[in-house]
Amino acid sequence: MSRLNQTKIPVTLEGNLLKIIEAQNDLESAPNWRLVRERDGLTKKSKDITWIEWNEDGRFKAKHDYIGVGRSLLMSPFNEFFTWQTTPVTEIIASTADSSYIKFKTGNSTYELFKL
Repeated sequence: MSRLNQTKIPVTLEGNLLKIIEAQNDLESAPNWRLVRERDGLTKKSKDITWIEWNEDGRFKAKHDYIGVGRSLLMSPFNEFFTWQTTPVTEIIASTADSSYIKFKTGNSTYELFKL
């Protein structure tokens, strides 16, 4: 497995035992989304995505189903073991009408998002 496409397995430590957390179910199911970072080909997959809007002070404001400038992409699972979170979108370069493909820029990267 390459360093650019590693699967996270969330665990907790209970005594001397590592236990797999329930979020593993999300990792085992077939992914519906693939995100590719342009500069190095880093690829992340997830079952679901959401777009997070931030207040002026950088705190959570709202969750959205669609991309927008100023929103960050969050890839499932939607807890502390999320697959990936981008910095806020600065430009939407290309998008299909059904949002099954989106190319966008953030403050430090350019990404392509594909619905599988």
